[in-house]
Amino acid sequence: MRLMVYSHDTFGLGNIRRMLAICNHLHKTVEDLSILIVSGSPMLQSFRVASGIDYIKLPCLKRFESGELGVRFLPMNTDEIICLRRELLLSTVISFKPDVLLVDKKPDGLAGELEPALRHVRCALPDTSVSLVLRDILDSPEPTIDEWTKRGYNNILHWYYDNILVLGSPHIFDVCAEYRIPPALSRKVTYCGYVLREDSLQDRKKLRAALGVGDDAALVLVTAGGGEDGFNVLLRSIEAAQRFGSDQSIRTVVVTGPELAIAERSRLTDLAEHSQGISVVEFLPDMLSHMHAADVVVSMGGYNTICELASLNKRAVVVPRVQPVMEQAIRMERMASYGPFITLSPTGLQADVLSDAILMQLGLRHENAGSNWELDMGALPRISTILDRHRIRRARPAPHPFSVEHLIHGSEDELSDAAAC
Repeated sequence: MRLMVYSHDTFGLGNIRRMLAICNHLHKTVEDLSILIVSGSPMLQSFRVASGIDYIKLPCLKRFESGELGVRFLPMNTDEIICLRRELLLSTVISFKPDVLLVDKKPDGLAGELEPALRHVRCALPDTSVSLVLRDILDSPEPTIDEWTKRGYNNILHWYYDNILVLGSPHIFDVCAEYRIPPALSRKVTYCGYVLREDSLQDRKKLRAALGVGDDAALVLVTAGGGEDGFNVLLRSIEAAQRFGSDQSIRTVVVTGPELAIAERSRLTDLAEHSQGISVVEFLPDMLSHMHAADVVVSMGGYNTICELASLNKRAVVVPRVQPVMEQAIRMERMASYGPFITLSPTGLQADVLSDAILMQLGLRHENAGSNWELDMGALPRISTILDRHRIRRARPAPHPFSVEHLIHGSEDELSDAAAC
C-alpha cells in the first residue's frame, strides 16, 4: 500500500515532526506500506527516516508576521514558487498513485497549492482515501471559523475528504463544537487522542554524563521549537539560570532552534559564555532523549512539545505563545489539570519568576503523587487502524476525463465540474 503525506511548512518544526512521528509508527505497524512525504520544511533532511520512507522537498515558503507568504531562499516571486509547488504536488500524485493521502492541517494546502492534486485523486484515483490531520487546537474559535469560511474549507472537506483525524480529545477541546463544523462533516471526524512519541531513547545516565551532569545534579533543558518566535523565552531562561549563580548542582542547556535569527543566537551565546553551568546549542536531532535526560523542561506550548512531555511524564515550565494565534495559550489553559506543569504568561515574563518556577519543579521532581500526565495518548494505533480499514473501500464513479492542464489552469466552471466528478 502506498501512503503520501503532505506536510505544509512556513513556521517552526512542529508540523513536520508530528507527521514524521505518525509516518514512523505507520511504517512499523502497517504491512507492506511505502510512505512518500512531500514538504517544504527546510529541516526535513535533518530527521532520521526509516527504510521504506522517502520524501520530496518542495521549495521553501515562509510566513511573515503580517500573515503573508514569502519566498525563503530562491530568487523567485511568491506566485512563481506557489505555481512550482502546485505542479510538483500534482505530478507526484499522478506518478505515485497513493492508496492513502494524509494532509496536514490545511485542507487545500498553502495558498491552495494542493487542490489540483486533490481533484486528480477524486477524478482519477477513485479508490484512494483522503484524510485531513488536525492538531487538537488551531486557534481561538472566532478567527478559525472566519478563516474556514473565507477559504471555503467546509466545501473542500465535503468534496475531497473521507476523514478528519483530530489529534486530541473532545474532553479538552471539542473541535466540532468550538469551530461549528456542520453535522455532515462532523460525521467524518475521529478524535484520535494525542501522539505518543515512540523514538528509541539514548541511555539517560550516559547522556547526562556527556553533558557534564552528575548523579546528584539537576539538568534543566530549555527549548523553543524552531526558535523563530522563542527569543524572549530563551533569553529569560538564561537570565533565570544565571540567578542560580555558582550552584554547580544545576546545569542548563538552551536549544535555540535553527530558525532563530543569527543576531539573537549570538546574543544568547555571548550571554551564556560569561555564566557558569549554561550551554547554548542550535539544534538537537535527538531532542526526545535530551528531554528524557532532563529533570525539568522549559518550553513553549506547542503541540509536539506537550506530547513529548506527556510521553516522558516530564515536569515542565511552559510559556505559551499568544501571538499571532492563541492556540498554545488555549491548550495550556484547557490542560491545567492534566499534567505536572507550571504555566507562565509570556507578557512581561521576568527572570526571577521563571527561576522560582524552575526551582519549584526541581524540588518536586522526585515526588510521585499527582505528577503524571493524564492524556489519552492513543493517536498512533488509532490512525493505523483507520489506515488499515481503508485498504479496501468502495470505488467512486468512473474518472472524469479532465487533463492535467485543466486541473491546474481550468476555469471556475470547469473546476466545479471536476470537483463534482
